[in-house]
Formats: sequence, structure tokens, C-alpha cells
Amino acid sequence: MRNSPEKKHFGHVTDWVFDLDNTLYPRSVDLFSQIDKRMTAYVARLTGLETVEARKLQKQLYKTHGTTLAGLMDDYSIDPKHYLADVHDIDYSVITPHPELGEAISQLPGRKHIFTNGDLAHAENTLSALGITGHFDAMFDIVCAGFEPKPLQIAYDRFFDSHGVSPEKSVMFEDLPRNLEVPKKVGMATVLVVSANESDHDREAWETAGHDEPHIDHVTDDLAGFLEQITDAVAGIMDEESKNPA
Repeated sequence: MRNSPEKKHFGHVTDWVFDLDNTLYPRSVDLFSQIDKRMTAYVARLTGLETVEARKLQKQLYKTHGTTLAGLMDDYSIDPKHYLADVHDIDYSVITPHPELGEAISQLPGRKHIFTNGDLAHAENTLSALGITGHFDAMFDIVCAGFEPKPLQIAYDRFFDSHGVSPEKSVMFEDLPRNLEVPKKVGMATVLVVSANESDHDREAWETAGHDEPHIDHVTDDLAGFLEQITDAVAGIMDEESKNPA
């Protein structure tokens, strides 16, 4: 399922909200596998479990709490900032710069936001590796959310309040279908970003379920191209309005 954006779908948008991991770069980069291994190692050290059992616990915490961090905070009272610094001590050089994406983002009319379950340092390092630093007006990380992760309603509410975003005038770009349920419910347009010519064999079924659900307005496997089409469509609206003033 692939969609081409139409001007009527995005002409009202004033705020463009982007998830970070596996959304602004393709899943094939496999950056998250580095983070995933460090999370497993952290859980193993914390609990004394062997690697296999630590990974099972990590995934269960992720599934039930939204993030492994949230589960570890609830069940083990860990220091979240220590955890975030540890699991994001990774090699960002595996990311290929994508200046075309930065240009496509910069051309969108309105404010651009990062909304991530990671922390600010991870977001900054990722954007720097992509070569698109400076294209966003604001970043909202898990610390800003009070360590309440997507897909929890409170995380979105805190984002809206913090940045003065009206859901009815915004759009959310995400790689996880479940993280688009609340945005759609509160009035945001939703875009699911998927991987081209890749399988989701390293994801569990519940993570990727929902591609065709009603809360998904659009699906794309080419974010830069999709954004360029949006800009063209919105420009068409402006041209029509200039020719036919009210």
C-alpha cells in the first residue's frame, strides 16, 4: 500500500512532526540493533540474568510499558539518564548522510518538530550523521515527556502543550503503526513510514501490526519523495488562492 499526497490532505498543516529512529533513516541502517544490544546488556547487568533471558525480559518490558526504559523505571527504579547515556553509546557513522531529506523538510511550510522516545543527545547525533541538523524548529525527547513514552496519550499531550501544537493542524510521521493511534484520535493527519524492499523479520508481529488500520492515513517508503510531493501540492493550493482571492 503506497499513497501519493494530495493538496487537500496537507494544505491545513502548520506543524510537521517527525519520529526519529527508523523514520528519518531507513531500517536497513540497523542503528537500533546497536541500541538493542546495549539495552539487553544493561538488563543483564541489572538483573544478573543470562543474555537470552535478559533479552526476553527487555522485550516484555518494551511491549507492556511502551519502552524498555519505562519498564525498568517502573519495576527496577533505575536512573533514566544513566540508562539513556549507556544505551546510546553507539557508532553513528553507519548512517549515510541524506541532504535531500533535509532539503525536503526545509521546504515544508510551517514548523518542523522531532518527537522521539530517545533522548536529545541521541537525536542530535542522529541528525548530525544524516546531515540535516538545523532543519527543525524544536525537539521533544523522552526527558521532555517526563519519561512517559509514545504510544501513551500523556506523551502526546505534553508535546502539544510544550510546543503549542494544534493536533488538527499537524501531521505525524512514524514507523510504528501503534504510535499513530493517538495522533489520529486527537485529529492529526498520520503518515506511516515503511522500509522499501525489506522484511521486518527482526520485529515482532505486534510491532508492525496495523499498516492497514483506519488510523493510518498515508503510507510511504520514500519519505523525502513524499515530502517533495506535499510541498508541490501545497504550493498548488497557494497558487489557486492567489488567482482566486476571497
